[in-house]
Amino acid sequence: MYHGPKAKVARSLGLAVSPKTEKVLERRNFGPGQHGQGRRRAPSVYKTQLVEKQRLRFTYNISEKDMSRVFRDANRLVGSTGDWIMVILESRLDAVIYRMGFARTMFAARQYVAHGHFLVNGKRNFTPSRRIKEGDVIEVRERSKNHVQIAEAIQGAPEPPPYLEVDKGKMQGKMITRPLREQIPVTLNEQLVVEYYSR
Repeated sequence: MYHGPKAKVARSLGLAVSPKTEKVLERRNFGPGQHGQGRRRAPSVYKTQLVEKQRLRFTYNISEKDMSRVFRDANRLVGSTGDWIMVILESRLDAVIYRMGFARTMFAARQYVAHGHFLVNGKRNFTPSRRIKEGDVIEVRERSKNHVQIAEAIQGAPEPPPYLEVDKGKMQGKMITRPLREQIPVTLNEQLVVEYYSR
């Protein structure tokens, strides 16, 4: 996972993952550093694959070790490896909490889980990478329902994707079905990620 300045990485990868980085890219849509606005050569195939892998990692705020594990798990499953990568990433507890609108960013969702603000099927959970399955119920812990940032996120949250069901009043949600790739609101090319790890 990444703990450094998000705006710098967002500019480097051309990817906004939070309202703040979105505003930064609107103002400075070029790479960081003194040569950020310089003329760039066409990237190599390897560079294109690497950047897309980094963009995916940054989107879900996971480490290289976790990303490699996701690829290995997806590669063992029947069907499109790229689709399975997205399904596995989107089924992580922190990703589900973000999509449900209980956090404004993926980074905040990870932090809230690590601090124990959420229950999964009635039990407190501290593991952001836990994979949520169909029928699993996620809810804000009773003592955390007055958490200002969580409450504000819920109030301003958009409609969740169709594979999730959310009750804002009860501060809880449920994964009603496994995500389909076309339902996941991420516009990256995961096939390039598959090619990167298949070298």
